[in-house]
Amino acid sequence: MITVADVSLRRGDKLLFKNANLSAYAGHRVGLTGANGCGKSSLMSMLTQDINVDHGDIIIPSSFFVATVAQHVDQHQGTAIDFVMAGDQALMAAKQALQQAETNANSEALAAAYEQLENVDAYTAESRAGQLLAGLGFTNDQQRTDVNTFSGGWRMRLNLARALMIQSDILLLDEPTNHLDLDAIIWLESWLKRYKGCLMVISHDRDFLDSICTHIAHIEQQTIRHYSGNYSEFERQRAERLANQAAAFIKQQKNIAHMQKFVDRFGAKATKAKQAQSRVKALAKLTTIAPAHIDSPFSFDFQAPSKNPRQLVKTDKLQLGYQGTAILSKVSISIELGARIGLLGANGAGKSTLIKAIAGELAAQQGNIVCSDEINIGYFAQYQLDQLRPDDSPLSHLSRAYSTQSEADLRRFLGGFGFIGNQALSPIEPMSGGEKARLVLATLVLKKPNLLLLDEPTNHLDLEMRHALNVALQSYEGSLLVISHDRHLLETVTDELWLVANGQLSDYDGDLEQYAKWLLNSRVQDSVNSNHGSSVQAGETGSSEAINNSETLIDKKNRKREAAELRAKLKPLTQRCQQVEALLSQHEETLNSIENELALPSIYDDNNKQQLAAAIQQQGKLKLTVSQLESEWLDLNEQLEIARDKV
Repeated sequence: MITVADVSLRRGDKLLFKNANLSAYAGHRVGLTGANGCGKSSLMSMLTQDINVDHGDIIIPSSFFVATVAQHVDQHQGTAIDFVMAGDQALMAAKQALQQAETNANSEALAAAYEQLENVDAYTAESRAGQLLAGLGFTNDQQRTDVNTFSGGWRMRLNLARALMIQSDILLLDEPTNHLDLDAIIWLESWLKRYKGCLMVISHDRDFLDSICTHIAHIEQQTIRHYSGNYSEFERQRAERLANQAAAFIKQQKNIAHMQKFVDRFGAKATKAKQAQSRVKALAKLTTIAPAHIDSPFSFDFQAPSKNPRQLVKTDKLQLGYQGTAILSKVSISIELGARIGLLGANGAGKSTLIKAIAGELAAQQGNIVCSDEINIGYFAQYQLDQLRPDDSPLSHLSRAYSTQSEADLRRFLGGFGFIGNQALSPIEPMSGGEKARLVLATLVLKKPNLLLLDEPTNHLDLEMRHALNVALQSYEGSLLVISHDRHLLETVTDELWLVANGQLSDYDGDLEQYAKWLLNSRVQDSVNSNHGSSVQAGETGSSEAINNSETLIDKKNRKREAAELRAKLKPLTQRCQQVEALLSQHEETLNSIENELALPSIYDDNNKQQLAAAIQQQGKLKLTVSQLESEWLDLNEQLEIARDKV
């Protein structure tokens, strides 16, 4: 379906590809990954013939239709749903053929036109377009709204819906999640999994790539390396390949030890809460993928806050909104030392509104926000990227904000954010969104905040910088409140989740996997309800009430028997849990001893090769055993929690 054969491409003075090869077929969902500027978007442009290769061939059957997302929306006289339907060229051609046949009163042409309409599913087109728009967050009213009234972010969603509407053989998506919230991303994943053609996607959202991809094409060193599986499988395979490079081994061991420290730290604090268990699993996974990022250009840490008050923020019956309209009401929260909170909810629900209020950028309509006298807030929001002075350089920007720091120290610090050498002295104006986001984050880190308020911090960041931010947040000693559509970030840096919905803020007891299932089930139910009349819904409600009433008549003896059986199950589960904890402690002690041995410079001497090989082999076996035991321990605790709830 897609064949890239011995392709070479130079853009300006930079060689992007040299004799690169790639093949992809129907049913393949390929994630394009690689550092910023490596040529991902250029490869997409070669596939659409927007740029020509310098050498080699790109072969796509001429009969195949390639769908892409336009980068802007032209002026369009019509509604959102009309705009999306207009993207289906076959549909538009069939409608035009019908119009001509009716104008000419040609019976044969009319028959052919109706057959053509049938072939392109014209009679379901409006329904399909509506479902696409609903999935991407458009309400029924918005679907009937004029296209020209939408803002830039919503226009990009319209372009995405239009691309999905096309009956294509090949679908090319370049950062499709950039303008989506988590709810829309989860819906998009479910749609793309059903796509029958060949999908090629560029994304910096690792969970998105994990969910949809069957293959990864990684661009590095002017070539394309092909991996089977999703993004996590790619990281594992790449880690194995890099582990065989002796020069990289010592750095790998340091990265693994660094991540293991936080797995141990938070693993010891694991509670029965599903979010905490999910985080322990995610942190454990970070130790296995650390070697895949040894060549990352980014490395930084949050320094310890100067002061850490016990209670940072407290609100009482807070009402927030704009121009007299309430967005959130009756918000009573407390953010204490060590809190790590993720905010869930659809776009416009009020997540950013809450963070703005805590940051002091939005006055409350009712109620109070009480902040500690010792609070030091580090606030990240997208608008801050536009507030950077265009004539500044990264160095002059930080020098003005932190005048007591030496130039040498600031340059070393900027190097960890990818501003190396002359890049630290270059003007900000032509910088990409990712570079500006890195600079704003660097400014936050130097502030030593004890409360981080992060509103979509990973927008514009590539996968390597996201990984570096993730690692840095593990060691952050302050408190954290974060909004992000990056589920990997939420899963690995937060211990609790809050849900913003229907003008209210509440604790969310589930984990992100359960949240995704809940969203998809809600969409299915909404679709069912929209396809039935109110009388049918009333009938369903009555049936549901009847079922609930019948359930209340279950024999009490059966309930007691079931409860007794559940209590009986608790004993062996508890015993096995204690056994696993003891084994974990034993193996972790041995593993720690081996890793201390591997940290000694002398073990890498030529005369210690056999000892080194044996230690590495034993380390690998122990890490596998520890990982299996940790998974079993978490599963046992989850079973115990469920059983106790039922007793």
